[in-house]
Amino acid sequence: MADVAVVWFRRDLRVHDNPTLQRALEENDRVVPLYTFEPGLFGARSRWIDEPRIGRRRARFVRESVQDLRQRMHERDGELLVRHGDPGSVVPAVAESVDADAVHAQRLPGTEERRTASAVESELESVGVDLTTHWTHTLHAIEDLPTAIEHVQDTFTPWKDSVEANSSVPEPLAPPESVPTPDMDGGSIPTLSELGYDERTDDTPGDDTPMPVPGGESAALERLQTYIFERDRLREYRETRNGLLGMDFSSKFSPWLAQGCLSPRRVKRAVDRYERERVSNDSTYWLVFELRWRDFFQFQLAKHGDAYFTPGGIQDREIVWNRDETAFRRWADGETGFPFVDAAMRELAATGYQSNRARQNAASFLANTLRIDWRWGAAYYESSLLDYDVASNYGNWAYVAGVGTDSRDRAFDVLWQAHNYDPDAEYVRHWVPELADLPPRYAHEPWRMDADEQARYGVELRVEYPEPIVDPNMHFDGPSS
Repeated sequence: MADVAVVWFRRDLRVHDNPTLQRALEENDRVVPLYTFEPGLFGARSRWIDEPRIGRRRARFVRESVQDLRQRMHERDGELLVRHGDPGSVVPAVAESVDADAVHAQRLPGTEERRTASAVESELESVGVDLTTHWTHTLHAIEDLPTAIEHVQDTFTPWKDSVEANSSVPEPLAPPESVPTPDMDGGSIPTLSELGYDERTDDTPGDDTPMPVPGGESAALERLQTYIFERDRLREYRETRNGLLGMDFSSKFSPWLAQGCLSPRRVKRAVDRYERERVSNDSTYWLVFELRWRDFFQFQLAKHGDAYFTPGGIQDREIVWNRDETAFRRWADGETGFPFVDAAMRELAATGYQSNRARQNAASFLANTLRIDWRWGAAYYESSLLDYDVASNYGNWAYVAGVGTDSRDRAFDVLWQAHNYDPDAEYVRHWVPELADLPPRYAHEPWRMDADEQARYGVELRVEYPEPIVDPNMHFDGPSS
């Protein structure tokens, strides 16, 4: 039996249901858990827009998740090494320093993540250390899929039906009781300023923030228990999931799933228990259904690789995208003159969160109405979202833009959506306060006010609120009352 193995944590910041950690513990007397903050991500700029790859809120969330993982190690008489540097240099250096015989790590589908793993593997080979990777972040195990990755269907429904019929979900692994590590100094967790961010505190959410705040496995498991069992919100998930304001209209598990603080199999086990003890209905099925959508995008990215990020997407469609930086900035800043879209973008800027309904409308407006390169929007979400996941984010954007897993027209009529999902304009009034005193009709369509009405309500277009960036009568046929 090998004596020491390094466990290189990536987006699997948990001790429960972690096959990578368990395998290393089974095959070695001691392990060296390691996390490295990559300079190519933290503090770096996007390749498509002038925004950071990882925004400050997500950087803070990751720091909290790493802090929590370290605490979970301490509870098991272990330690978590934390470094700030290129994994291609850091991981082999740590392996050499502890005389490791093996390195175990999570296997991820992203093209950059794969290149990083290849660089680490190459450097480890030069010092005689093996790298073993483990696919750990999906509901269904990659080796249990009905077909090999290269043959995975490109449309969700037939893939979902095949998986439901032919692939079971493994039981989540229990957390280890002990993580024996050598005596060592774990190192300090870099501050936000050391990662390239300012130390402002205005991104600390208040009580009305619609997204769970603390990073880490402890907070993830607490939210799982609270949402499903204590507040009993799972029974109505399907009916409420298109909500816009508040904490419990949806599960809000996504940021923890994205960083691997929460295993989707652990969620599935909680749903199974809920179905046994309380009720089994469309809502309990639908939460697992959404986890399978997440799986689908992970396997799609693993299949298609770099094609996932091309202008024509996996469909290789020839579309001439606009690259209007002024229009893009109006969209990003929530100044399009379409209140439902602007509310969504201002919420994102203020909280790092958008509901599913808000994301679809904001994305469709950029890609289908403004016809701006969908990758610009995906990159902005990459920077801004607390729950960013490369496969889900770019997969959903490509889907809405008609270049992804479904090439049918996915354009949203944002006016119809606004009136249907925000009939009293509560969402718009909350995030676009200059429209707070308008009746719902005008809060959603302020351009319908004449000069007298603008004066009466104190909302003059082009002064208090912008005029529409495009003619709404040319693009939308939704209800106006």
